[in-house]
Amino acid sequence: MDFNKIRKICRVVRIVVGLALIVTGFITGIYWFYLGVLPLIAGIANFCPLCIITKKCDLPQNSEK
Repeated sequence: MDFNKIRKICRVVRIVVGLALIVTGFITGIYWFYLGVLPLIAGIANFCPLCIITKKCDLPQNSEK
């Protein structure tokens, strides 16, 4: 399993979900959708809180060997 590919896909999904939530907030006027800023920032910063909690997306240690 290629963990780099998973991280890239996860990053794109976080950015798309964040943007979709923000746009939905603008359209509907419901302020809760502005929380889409959180996955957007996480995607831009390449930070995944879910990966830290579950430890499933972590790159294997010593993969250079």
